[in-house]
Amino acid sequence: MTATITAFDWVPDFARGQVRDLRVRWALEEMGEKYDVRYLSQGDQKQPEHRTRQPYGQVPTLEENGLTLFESGAIVLHIAETRGKLLPSDPAARAKAKEWLIAALNSVEPAIMDHSIATIFEADQPWSKSRLPAVEQRIRERLTDTAARLGDRAWYDANFSVGDLMMVSVLRILDGNPLLAEHPTLLAYVARGTARPAFQRALDAQLAGFTGDPPPGFAEWQAKMARKQAELNG
Repeated sequence: MTATITAFDWVPDFARGQVRDLRVRWALEEMGEKYDVRYLSQGDQKQPEHRTRQPYGQVPTLEENGLTLFESGAIVLHIAETRGKLLPSDPAARAKAKEWLIAALNSVEPAIMDHSIATIFEADQPWSKSRLPAVEQRIRERLTDTAARLGDRAWYDANFSVGDLMMVSVLRILDGNPLLAEHPTLLAYVARGTARPAFQRALDAQLAGFTGDPPPGFAEWQAKMARKQAELNG
């Protein structure tokens, strides 16, 4: 049975190539599998029908063989475990791959997303500018620790795994940000991951799916956020 995932039919430009269904697409592309996509217009993710699949009103979800899953980490792990790829057969190496995936989601991504909250989603709040230095310092600490643990290896362990797929996905949120550029080893790591043909196919598929229209009031919100971001940068 072909897997079905959910994705948005429109997001702002800054989110294109970053919405978390990309992680699931990437995992399925690594498996060489076709999949169907249920596209949601902005606002549909909060409706009761979708909340039966995703209780928090987000994407992605995965449906296959009577199973419905939400959370990109859980979905990617399920795909790897049921297809026999992207997870080593050795139990210790398998545990290490899962460790790196969980580190990406629990230790690295929250700090990075704090930056997005302060500079985009809540840039209009009075505390954003004063909070930004602390947010950036936390990111620097996480990136330093991540680079140290990765070392000079191409991947976290011997071969590319779900742990690398998730860590690369999280680190590339900082694409173009000087904070990531401070760590050449992490820049090279992200470049290796995103050069994989499966990632490129997944990215192309996500971008091609953005055919919908923005919700009412988006232009006004975008202009307001642009002004606030300019103030933060100033």
